[in-house]
Amino acid sequence: MNTPEFKGTHLFERLLWAKENLEPVQSDYRVVFESDVDSPASILVADPNWMAAAKQGGILPPVWVYWLLAADEAHPDFKKHTRGYLLHDTQPIGPLTEEQAIEYLIYKDVPRHVWENYNKGNKPNLIICNKSQLPKTREWRNAWSISDEVVSGNIETVQSIEYQETEGLDLTEMFSEELNRSKVYA
Repeated sequence: MNTPEFKGTHLFERLLWAKENLEPVQSDYRVVFESDVDSPASILVADPNWMAAAKQGGILPPVWVYWLLAADEAHPDFKKHTRGYLLHDTQPIGPLTEEQAIEYLIYKDVPRHVWENYNKGNKPNLIICNKSQLPKTREWRNAWSISDEVVSGNIETVQSIEYQETEGLDLTEMFSEELNRSKVYA
């Protein structure tokens, strides 16, 4: 099925079209991350309808749009978004592989301080694994953390998404002049 030309269409309408017209895609990947030491690990799961939209292409805005909106929210005098039009008027990105969609989701939904420094401490604070590698029940959910076994390499539970550099999200291509002018990424 071909995606209609969605530039200028409200993001909600695009996602609604995807939900009504595309077969949901349930990803087996899970993103486990720790945003601070006093909280349990968070588990990020891609919505099947969102994953279908990502794989279809022509629906989702570039990830830098979310970064600009987050930068606006970070200002102390923030009251409401005045650049929400970026979600709707920016040219949607093309189709993503499942791995690229998970990477996009990390950049979009995981706190920036986590993914920018995921491997800078004593152990990684962000991993990508398969659903089967998580505990089968939610027992003791508030005590979950990334295992030290992952760091020592004694356990093969972590599946890193490795692919050719050309297949990953090319963030430099996604940046616009507006993003560079706003110095959000610097």
